[in-house]
Amino acid sequence: MGVIIRQSIKGTIVNYLGIGIGFVTTFFILTHYLTAEEIGLTRVLVDAAMLFAGLAQLGTNASMLRFYPYFKDDKEKDHGIFFWSLIIPFIGFAIFLVCFFIFKNSIIDIFQEKSPLFVNYFYFIIPLSFFALYTAVFETNSILLMRIAVPKFIREVGIRLLLLVAYILFGINVIDLDGLVICFCMTYAIAAILNVLYLLSLKRVSFKPDWKHITPSLKREFFFYTLFLLTAALAGNITPILNSFFVSAKMGLTFTGIFAIANYIATVIEVPYRSLGSITQPQISIAVKENDFQTANFLCKKVSLYQLLAGSAIFLMIWINIDVLFQILPNGAEYAQGKWVVFILACSRLYNSSFTIGNTILGFSKYYYFSLIFTVLLTASAIVLNVVLIPVWGMNGAAMATLLSYVFAYSLLLLYIRYKIGTSPFSLAQLKVVGIIAILYGINCLCAFIVTFLPDITSIIGKLTESAVRSGIVVITGCFLVYYSHISPEINNFIRRRIRR
Repeated sequence: MGVIIRQSIKGTIVNYLGIGIGFVTTFFILTHYLTAEEIGLTRVLVDAAMLFAGLAQLGTNASMLRFYPYFKDDKEKDHGIFFWSLIIPFIGFAIFLVCFFIFKNSIIDIFQEKSPLFVNYFYFIIPLSFFALYTAVFETNSILLMRIAVPKFIREVGIRLLLLVAYILFGINVIDLDGLVICFCMTYAIAAILNVLYLLSLKRVSFKPDWKHITPSLKREFFFYTLFLLTAALAGNITPILNSFFVSAKMGLTFTGIFAIANYIATVIEVPYRSLGSITQPQISIAVKENDFQTANFLCKKVSLYQLLAGSAIFLMIWINIDVLFQILPNGAEYAQGKWVVFILACSRLYNSSFTIGNTILGFSKYYYFSLIFTVLLTASAIVLNVVLIPVWGMNGAAMATLLSYVFAYSLLLLYIRYKIGTSPFSLAQLKVVGIIAILYGINCLCAFIVTFLPDITSIIGKLTESAVRSGIVVITGCFLVYYSHISPEINNFIRRRIRR
């Protein structure tokens, strides 16, 4: 776990640097220079492009992770597996481009009434999705080589910096809305180019396929797995971005913009897993291939525990400071309508990121085809719940649809892998985490109660000071509780090493 922790920390530092840039961009640039409708437009364009790119991959990213152990050979430069990582997504993009034009009129009709601005920029989905597709492909190739810091820096920091520049140029009227959307496409194009240049700089990649290495049995298994992932992707890639489409179609882009800001706040919770999951997936793949389910189970529990601990702490910090956050936000009164959207989506993000490692293990096992069932259940329940709950509760209904669908589908999935594979992300240490978070929230409530006896502080500086003091007390107390409760030997050892240094 030492390598995993070190790589995860590096990746997490990059992620939070990106989060910092994204925080400034989202809360002080976007909300100041763009209307909620324009924010909604950028959100739904990106979501549509990511959906298109995810489908066009034809499951290649997951296939590379699963079959890389069969190709891994430093002397032979991994038998040219990276060639297939380029060709298959290109074929997928061509297929879905045809589908895009076949169904474009039907899609336009859905959004025409409530979100006509999205219809005006509908065709920009094509270049945006192409560049997003290969940004993801090249990043996956770097993950296979256990190099995640630079690709993550490009995605989390580079893309955000370029978009920040674009927003500022739009805000000072150097470019119009057309130029802003074009800048979106150019940003992802630059990211894809930088990723491939970094990949080539590693000098471990060969794009020349080794035809002799691909046996008939390996070929059949690869294509069957990829075909299966394509089917699963048709459902699985839709679920995370269903809210944007449903809110846009039923309520309009203004509400999509408010929902997008709330969703961005909640997304911070799953940032640790982006590094943790990326660095452990190749190791889980190798463990499953060698039928070493003891190691797979160990990794599953550790990843889930670390993510639950980090995600819960972030969730607590968000909720402690949520009112102050909306107060300092430009046009914060409008976006404060999404306060409970933040809470519900944060619960969803915490549950999903803490236990999605179970889905990873299932995907790498011989029972991988059963994940399709859970994916279909997830998507179907999300669609039904969005249709039912949005008319009743609006944006809160869309957020609740996401939470309920994840709890339903993932609970069944975790029961299945426990029964069939003998692995589970659950551990007694997680109960300690829940107990610590409950204690810390109680301490925060006590601090908030004590503040009521002090002179009323109405200035924003006073509110920020109060919030910082309460957060500091909670953080310091939390560190002591985590250390002395011995939740994880690795965490305690890591802390002791840093103290000695």
